[in-house]
Formats: sequence, C-alpha cells, structure tokens
Amino acid sequence: FHTPIFMPPGTKATVKALGPDDLEKIGIEILLVNTLHLHLQPGENLINELGGIHQFMNWPRPILSDSGGFQAWSLARKRGNTPVLSKITEEGVQFYSPLDGSKHFITPEKSIEIQYQLGTDIIMAFDECTPDSQDKTYVRQAMERTHRWAKRSLKKHLELKKIKEAKGEKAPLLFGIIQGGNFEDLRKESAKFITSLPFDGIALGGETIGYNMPETLKIIDYLQDYLPKDKPRYTMGLGSSPTDIIEVVKRGIDMFDCVSPARMARHGSLYNGTFKVEQGEVKFISEFPHGYLHISNSRFKNDPRPIDENCDCQTCQHFSRAYLHHLYTAKEPLYLRLATIHNLRFLIRLIHFIRENI
Repeated sequence: FHTPIFMPPGTKATVKALGPDDLEKIGIEILLVNTLHLHLQPGENLINELGGIHQFMNWPRPILSDSGGFQAWSLARKRGNTPVLSKITEEGVQFYSPLDGSKHFITPEKSIEIQYQLGTDIIMAFDECTPDSQDKTYVRQAMERTHRWAKRSLKKHLELKKIKEAKGEKAPLLFGIIQGGNFEDLRKESAKFITSLPFDGIALGGETIGYNMPETLKIIDYLQDYLPKDKPRYTMGLGSSPTDIIEVVKRGIDMFDCVSPARMARHGSLYNGTFKVEQGEVKFISEFPHGYLHISNSRFKNDPRPIDENCDCQTCQHFSRAYLHHLYTAKEPLYLRLATIHNLRFLIRLIHFIRENI
C-alpha cells in the first residue's frame, strides 16, 4: 500500500455496514482488525482453519491486526456501574469476556500467536495502553512493562517467522509501540528503547494519541529526532478529523486508523469541505463547524444537493441530503451503508490530495 494511509478499523473482521466491494470502490488499501475481539469470537483457530483472515472476510488487500492491548486497558476501566473486566500483571492480562463472562489470559506470546493464526500482514507488539489520568509513577511502570512485553513479542515473532519461512510462507511484519503518556522524558526514553529493537515499523500508542490533538502534535514534534526515517510511523487511533490527518502527515506520520469516521457517519455526522493548497500547505476548509454536517437537522429535509458537491463517492453521486435525512430519521439500515461510504471516501480523497501535494 502507499503512504500516507488511513486504515479503517474492521474490528470484528468487518467494517460496519460495508462489504469488500464497497471498500474496493472507496479506495481502501489496508484495513485493521482486532486480535482480542476475534480471539473471543469466532476464534483464531476457526479463522485459520477456514483459510485465514483474508479468505474469511473476502478481503485480498493488506490487513493489520492490533494486539489487543488497548482493549485490555478499556476493559480495566471502571465507568459508572460497569464492572472492571481485566487485570494487568507482569505476565499478561487476565480479563473476562464481555460476551459471556468467560475468563481469559493473554500474554505477549499469546497475542503474537493469535495474530499469526489470523494470518494478518502487519502485527503489533503487545503493550499496555497508558491512560491520561495516571500519575507518572504508574506511567513509568506501564512503559517499562510495555518494553519487556515488546522484547517478548519480538522473540515469539522471530520464532514463528523462522517456522513460517522454513515452509516457504511469508511472515508478517511486526511493529513496536512507544508509550510514556504525556511525559516528555518517558516518551523519549520509550522511543529510544523501541527503536533500538529490530521492529519493522514504529507506532505511537496511549490514550492521548488522536484523542488529545494538541498533546499528540506536541509528542510527535519532540520525538522527531528519535524516530527512524527509514521505517513507517503509525499513530494509533488517530484520524477523526481531516485537519488532524493533515497535521500529522506534515510531521512525517505514514499510517493512522480511527473508528470515528465510520461511527460519526452512523450517528449522522457527515464530512463536508474542500481541500486546498495555501502557501505550500494542504488546508481543509468547511462551512460547517468541525468539518461535518448533521444530517438529522431539519434544514436538510428538502435539500436536493448531495452531502458534498465535490465528492465522487457513490452516495454523493446518486443520493440527496433530503433522502439521507429521510433514511436517518426513519432509521432505515440503508442509511448506515450510504453514510459510511461517504465519510470513508472523503478521507481517502483527502489522502490522495495530500500525496499529490507532498
């Protein structure tokens, strides 16, 4: 695939509401699946028996698998009366399935084994996603644990890679993940450690990345001298806003993924705006706050125009705002597909524009 690239999450082996033919027409070059979710349902062994993840979901292009570290952290959060479903130890993460309450234990080695069973093209080292709310003492402990897990992930990867290559099969690439929260000294320490290992690519993880954009850009800026120039750079969970994508590409980021564009589409927020080059830089300009319109707004009830008059997606070429407003308010399933097609194609158009103007 070419870079820079936006990777839509197909967490459970599907990009919600879309089929492989939709993704091809949109121009998706690589998508993302989640190790922990697929481990729970339907299971990596079943997927492997059925020919691997590509054949299972009928997607011939590259697939990246997240290691499950973020989901393990998410299950460890207590939100209101929601029970804590995971516990992080030195050995790995113990968690209870949100599907049926069954008990599971994932180690760095197990995560790598699952990803090999899935048959993805890029796999991620197992890490502990650092929340913004934790103090520096805990963030350091989590970072150092992530470093030890990175070495264990790499060791297991090299073992399985040797076996695969002995059979004449191609092994996946492995990316390491930099942690360290919002502490500059810890981020730099983590960057030095992760880049010292023979990973194929380098990712930036943690709750901040993509969630707190001012802090995200600050982190990328002060890590510039610590990131290798000959390996892809991946900001995990970033890409909800066209402006965010432009800003990180300016800073040398190659890959990013985010559930927000598709999720926003399903909930009525549709991208609208133009891409321009001003004073040598790509700019995103929109008449709507934050760059998207809310299709539920009554002003669109009789609007014959497409979501975005400059968009070449199937939705904008064939359907009006009035029709989409009707589908959304009537809760018709077709809305989910048409809206998701637009938001993802909008970002891919932006990516192509950026590539042409780098």
